[in-house]
Amino acid sequence: MNTEPKEFVRTKPDKLKQLVLRLAQQAGMPEEKADLLAGLLVKNDLRGNFSHGSIQIVRYAQIMRDGLINPNPAVSITSDHGSTIVVDGDGGLGYFPASSAAEILVERCRTHGIAAAVTRNHGHIGAAGIYSRFLAENGLIGYVTSGHQLTLKPEDSIMQAAGGSPMSFAVPAGEAVPMVLDFGAMHDLYPDSPHVPELFNLAPGLVFRSMGIGYMCQALGGFLAGVPVEEERAVRRYSGSNQGSLIIALDINRFIPADAFKSEMDVYMRVTSQMKPMPGYEKATLPGVLELQRMQAWSAEGIPLSLHNRQLLLDTAAEFGVEPLI
Repeated sequence: MNTEPKEFVRTKPDKLKQLVLRLAQQAGMPEEKADLLAGLLVKNDLRGNFSHGSIQIVRYAQIMRDGLINPNPAVSITSDHGSTIVVDGDGGLGYFPASSAAEILVERCRTHGIAAAVTRNHGHIGAAGIYSRFLAENGLIGYVTSGHQLTLKPEDSIMQAAGGSPMSFAVPAGEAVPMVLDFGAMHDLYPDSPHVPELFNLAPGLVFRSMGIGYMCQALGGFLAGVPVEEERAVRRYSGSNQGSLIIALDINRFIPADAFKSEMDVYMRVTSQMKPMPGYEKATLPGVLELQRMQAWSAEGIPLSLHNRQLLLDTAAEFGVEPLI
């Protein structure tokens, strides 16, 4: 889980964005794409999603510099059947085809009632919630998942087949904020996670459900996007373009008047906020509420950037010859 770090330095969002932008440019990305990427990463930081925030530019800059990913992809639609599209990422980061797909789906969904996009031939899409939240902010229900290239061996645990995929649902409200659920299917169950045996002994159903979700993410976000089970069958110009995604949008009005639905969501948000919180927490909130509260507060106060993440960014700035700024 992403939690506020205990040791941190308050960092102004605009300075952090400029650092990310300059690092991306220094690694070969043109300014317009670098600006989009930097804005998305810093917005994740503002929401408290630090694992998918500015720290990601450390790895992105390196793989662009080393030729593992295309720094300037020409995103294109390779299949279009009205309510369904396939978007090719041209070997670049997945933010660009996924963002393009989500934008196109807004209009398509309003025309057809439901619309879906598969993105392929790209790298990391970042937090799945970026795209589901965009759909919810446009009055639609959004679902997003992603899959990546697996390397499966007979000697590995079946848990390895669940990958490390994300899944996100987003539902709009009226006066309240959209409800956005964004999570890693196998979080806390990776091979290096310290509590896997304990979790399996205490709650095997939770473990199997997480594994099942991971398998489904891989099938829908990976195989459906053309990522093969066996890596030797993959044909790629850029070795880092080993991921895909599935994005689905639903028009509420095709099922119930949107205003009525959003009104119910507002009531739901209000009623649940008055309930008892989970142990160790001060308030009861639904997904998306805390993230918006953080963004509002940290936009003014500064992002609590952990000392570890700050040092990694400073080291990367020095490596690429970029003024640190933070």
